[in-house]
Amino acid sequence: MPKPPHATQSGPPAGSPRPPLPDHLLPATSPRSGLPEAVRIHEVGPRDGLQNESAIVPTDVKAAFIRRLAAAGLTTIEATSFVHPTWVPQLADAADVLTTLTDGPGLQHSTDLPVLVPNERGLDRALALGVRHIAVFGSATETFARKNLARTVDESLEMFAPVVRRAAGSGLRVRGYVSMCFGDPWEGRVPVPQVVDVVRRLADLGCDEVSLGDTIGVATPGLVHELLEALGDAGITTDRLAVHFHDTYGQALSNTLAALQAGITVVDASAGGLGGCPYAKSATGNLATEDLVWMLSGLGIRSGVDLAALVDTSVWMARQLGRPSASRTVRALAGQPTDPHGLDTRPAADNPAA
Repeated sequence: MPKPPHATQSGPPAGSPRPPLPDHLLPATSPRSGLPEAVRIHEVGPRDGLQNESAIVPTDVKAAFIRRLAAAGLTTIEATSFVHPTWVPQLADAADVLTTLTDGPGLQHSTDLPVLVPNERGLDRALALGVRHIAVFGSATETFARKNLARTVDESLEMFAPVVRRAAGSGLRVRGYVSMCFGDPWEGRVPVPQVVDVVRRLADLGCDEVSLGDTIGVATPGLVHELLEALGDAGITTDRLAVHFHDTYGQALSNTLAALQAGITVVDASAGGLGGCPYAKSATGNLATEDLVWMLSGLGIRSGVDLAALVDTSVWMARQLGRPSASRTVRALAGQPTDPHGLDTRPAADNPAA
């Protein structure tokens, strides 16, 4: 596969970092009742985002991307995947990425770097590299399970059981993903009890957290409330759940707000809106982390993320990929002067608009 046309920079760009955004470039804050005080963002750009790229992103660029995300205040960054390179060649350098991050500067020990593992072989590789947090990736539908995992739903859960058991026994945190929670391109709308059953079985296996995936972006806020209410009725509380929305129909933020209203406090997002799904062509980009942070800031919900640093990171990554960021917030803020009178005092090399 070809390399991205601009993937030539091995680390963070030289020059002064962009200062914090002044008030005139931030959303006005209007807190609302019934919403959480804080949200933890589970950043999936380096894994779920880059796995969908047609070109191979160099290892040093991936590592620099993760370091920059951490510097922007993201504390959970899904770093890579130990899926066989035949299936996801974009992440064939998983071990090299983790080794580069371990050997290099720029990450605090507290930064959580989950990795996706499909089976026990993947877990063995993760354990050998000192990984502290893994994820397994299941499906709510039979068709997608067969296309993505070459197994039925039952067979995939059987495959995950020893992975989760061994990981938990080794002191690792385990996340479970459930894809196609709201709709499937082959099966149509997915019955809520079917989703609840898979989520409950992953939780029973020992997953600390289960992320509900709207893989093709067909969810609407009413469907989000319906699923979360059904999960609650089944005894699966929101403190064990996260949400993962794609923005195919422009519903990712409204669906996220519905999830927050229902008590969710962990939201998956991807810097710059990177991502999709290699096995579901109708899946477009993930919810952009910058768009999420903008909304959370406007609602007075803490995320711990420096929006200016995050925007700069996505502008930088877009250059590596050779195309503009899909995030509306990045497009609105990139190159905006930080002085309220319209004067941007950054050097030209650091100014995306220069």
